[in-house]
Amino acid sequence: MMVLKSKQNIWLALLLVVLASNYTLYNTGFGTSLLPIETNGVVMGSLIDCIVVVPVLFMLYKGKFSLKQAILLAAAGCIAARFIIPMEHLQPYVAVTWAGFAIEGSIILLEIILVATLVRYLPKILGEVRRSSLPDLFSFSKAVEQHAPKHPVIQMICADLLVLYYGFASWKRQERQGLSLHKNSSYIAFQLMIIHGIAIETIGIHWWLHEKSMILSIVLLVFNIYSVIFFLADMQAIRLNPVYVTNDTLYLSLGLMKRTEIRFDHIAEIIEDKERLEGKLSKDTIDFIARDFGEAYPHFILKMKEPVEVTFMLGIKKHYSHIAIKADQVQEFRQMLVEGMAMSQHH
Repeated sequence: MMVLKSKQNIWLALLLVVLASNYTLYNTGFGTSLLPIETNGVVMGSLIDCIVVVPVLFMLYKGKFSLKQAILLAAAGCIAARFIIPMEHLQPYVAVTWAGFAIEGSIILLEIILVATLVRYLPKILGEVRRSSLPDLFSFSKAVEQHAPKHPVIQMICADLLVLYYGFASWKRQERQGLSLHKNSSYIAFQLMIIHGIAIETIGIHWWLHEKSMILSIVLLVFNIYSVIFFLADMQAIRLNPVYVTNDTLYLSLGLMKRTEIRFDHIAEIIEDKERLEGKLSKDTIDFIARDFGEAYPHFILKMKEPVEVTFMLGIKKHYSHIAIKADQVQEFRQMLVEGMAMSQHH
């Protein structure tokens, strides 16, 4: 594992070297002194770096390769070249950079069409959510999968819709009764501390940055406002979505950060050995442990018969074979697990 991480860092280092050397060549006094009178060959080399070498190094660093990603990265390289290479040198190859803008523009247009598609299906999605007995975090995602196209952009937009709903429209809702994961922790206090820190940082840095770069200060302000909304929404989501249980499934969520559905008949074992619980969690273990000021250990680790899918913020999905859980009502939670597993065996 360490060898793999070391190789990844080498690819990242090479990528940064390529970008830095090209930027230095055209935008520093030392670099421009090295440029020949006829720069076409040098510029061609820089374009190859931006369009071919950097995308390949990035994919090697990530360890993921796909034609779509290669095209996107090459287009981004075309656009980056416009900012790295001054126009007096780039002029003979300016059409190449316009191709990058055209590709990125086409992708943005396609994503706008996908957004319009989501808007078209939104009434059906909301109707499905109202009819469902599941918590909104789960029923909304299921309705989207049922009615809307399966696309990463759609997943990200839906994640943002949940943020907006819990951030603005959920404050009159009453908290449901049920088992919880956060009440015996400092999770809410942590969220409030983060919001407080963002507010102070926004006031302090925004005005200073405004004099240096108006665009950068506006971008930072928008990002900070979204961050505050997200953390407020996350607090509401964890408060309004206690553990939900049906005859055959446990619906587990920790605010907007992560959620999963666990079928009782897929649980192989409930691990309660203190040494295992207080030891380092394995790579194939996902924890549902609310943040605390002190060290927090799980009360149970569920060993699954097959990996279970966990959904993170922005709709990112991963699979895990073990689930570590820290519950507020430990005995009641354990009883619920035992009864659910027993009932699933009878069926």
